Amino acid sequence: MAQENSRGKFLAYSILICVLGVVFMFLYSGLQNDQINIIQTFITEEGGGWSSAATQMPMTVGNFVCIALTFVYGTLFIKFGVKKPLMVVLAITAVGILIMISANGLNVNGGAASGNYALFFIGLFIVRCGCMILQMAGFMLVANWFIALRGRIMGIVTLGSPLFSIIGTSGMTTLIQNKFNGDYRMFYVGICIIMVVVIIVVGVGIKDNPEDAGLYPDGADHAPVSEAGSEEIELTVGQVLSQKKAWLLIVSFGAFQFIINACMGSMAVRYITLGGGDPNVAWIPALRWLAMGAALGIPMSFVFGVLDDKLGSVWASIILGLCEFIPVLALMLQPEGGSVPLMIVWGFGVACMTGGVPTMHPCITAFAYGRKEYQSANRIIMAIQLIPSAVAALIMVSLISAGKANVAYGILIAIIIIGLIAMLPMLKWKDANAADRKIIGQSDK
Repeated sequence: MAQENSRGKFLAYSILICVLGVVFMFLYSGLQNDQINIIQTFITEEGGGWSSAATQMPMTVGNFVCIALTFVYGTLFIKFGVKKPLMVVLAITAVGILIMISANGLNVNGGAASGNYALFFIGLFIVRCGCMILQMAGFMLVANWFIALRGRIMGIVTLGSPLFSIIGTSGMTTLIQNKFNGDYRMFYVGICIIMVVVIIVVGVGIKDNPEDAGLYPDGADHAPVSEAGSEEIELTVGQVLSQKKAWLLIVSFGAFQFIINACMGSMAVRYITLGGGDPNVAWIPALRWLAMGAALGIPMSFVFGVLDDKLGSVWASIILGLCEFIPVLALMLQPEGGSVPLMIVWGFGVACMTGGVPTMHPCITAFAYGRKEYQSANRIIMAIQLIPSAVAALIMVSLISAGKANVAYGILIAIIIIGLIAMLPMLKWKDANAADRKIIGQSDK
């Protein structure tokens, strides 16, 4: 009876973690980058508002600050657990949203004359920096609570990202236009309320790890065999950077993340260029296949999670790396005016990237470091990986705009190859929690 109660209790926590994880990734995806499309729809220079460069600036600055915040948030998780830092940062983020609301500056309200740019900058900057913790918290909770099933659960959690791509920007822009007459402030009030609800649910319903609830990872009836006699270690920056495995992770998934940022951040410019500057020629037709890719990204998140559990994190990551050739080549080979067959191939490639990269990134780190050292290493590895990714789209847009698209995509192909080469030595590694991964017949050889 006690064992059945424990299983029921673990199932309840698991469901809550999955639901919250999807919400975390949905909000993160929207607030990290995509919300700028909403903002720049209703604040335009032509409509009397600030320029696109001005509205983009808080996000750009925030992108670089988030490199350092990745290390800060990870360190806070180690020192205080996941819950406390998450709740505090989300509260600050909610305040940032309120500051954005008070900044106004919307076209429908009179444009720049009705707004305060300083408040807008501060508010949007806070939101961009704060939302980063949502992704890190979701990944940390999965790494803490699951070992044998970490791939599948990570695949469920990360489907929040492609879900936002489907119903996010376009749906929310339409809602603001039709229901709020172009005034997005009430929409952001709703986001702020959601933040408060999330804070309450996290505070009341979540534990940092299963041991805090008197349970074990995966709902097992015993402590992880692979952790017997080991203690949680807080690796220092020097210790991580002196490890070969850390640099192989930095290079491999730094490359894979660079590709997704480069492709997604420059796809509009690529298609508009192919259409001779007219969005209606190639870009608008390509959007339907982008939507298809975003929709397919939802099951692809889980597919890569299953591959992680069945084939092991390394082989699943290699498959992901090979799949990244698909969108790059499809974009590179597009003829003038665009090609529907290649757009379809590109859409499938988008599904692989948006579904696979968020799922496999935390899985490969957990594979290399295990549950005990995951965040200790991740805060450093992830921060370094964000540096090149922060300029990926800028590099691609600059080269494509200069008429050097083939050079741009040739560089991406070389980067993928480098990432795959960095993965090869990992085939000899053993999963840090291999004994517990094998309990249910899975292998990470």
